[in-house]
Amino acid sequence: MPDTPHSPTRPDQDEPELTPSGAPIYRHEEAAPFELADGDETTIAAISDHIERHLGPVSGVYHEILSDKVHLDVHVVPPSADFPFYTLVTSGMSDRPMAVPPGAPIDEAPPYAELCILLPSTWNIPQDSAEVAEAFEDENVYWPIRWLKMLARLPHEYGTWLGFGHTIPNGEDAAPFSDETELGCMLLLTALSLPEEFQTLEISPEKTVQFYTLYPIYREEMDLKMEQGADALIDRFEEYNIGDVLDLTRLNTAL
Repeated sequence: MPDTPHSPTRPDQDEPELTPSGAPIYRHEEAAPFELADGDETTIAAISDHIERHLGPVSGVYHEILSDKVHLDVHVVPPSADFPFYTLVTSGMSDRPMAVPPGAPIDEAPPYAELCILLPSTWNIPQDSAEVAEAFEDENVYWPIRWLKMLARLPHEYGTWLGFGHTIPNGEDAAPFSDETELGCMLLLTALSLPEEFQTLEISPEKTVQFYTLYPIYREEMDLKMEQGADALIDRFEEYNIGDVLDLTRLNTAL
């Protein structure tokens, strides 16, 4: 499987550019035209139940008013004794299958996915609907949610896919996500801090949803991964005890 789509586009493109580690680099083409989407109520309910069964009560859901391709909501699970951090989980990305590489084993390239991000308990998550608009005007607060929604929609806009070990930079230069951090790329892995039972959800015999977690990383870490593969970067994380909860000023393991 490709372990590092940099800026992903069609997985069936001819002779894709390769990283030094031998993985293809997929680049964006023009997005598909706007297509109004409604949410799949059955899937939304199944995902919500799945979250509450394994992670705890959902304290709020950020709903979309107007949706392109898929209707994306973000479910918020507040910190608890078992999970002392905010867990944000999308629903809607899995309303449509991704364009995974033809013939790829389903366990290596699941066509249905949702995304999570883990935020520290001190993150400014609005506690009621009246606070949401004001809080989200601050990009230092909103960028993790922006990236959840952007990446969850990306496969359906560009006819591509996202999977384990994929990296996506914040623009060609991997600009920092906000003025409070130097992190500027996203890496998709599975969460170490969430139970294994949460990582997949069978909606039907034909549809199993894989939950990936976004790990914000530094440009140098993405470069290392492009050179040596995902396992090399994961080894660095293990060596330096880098967790899956966002830390804006954590050590750069590639320096």
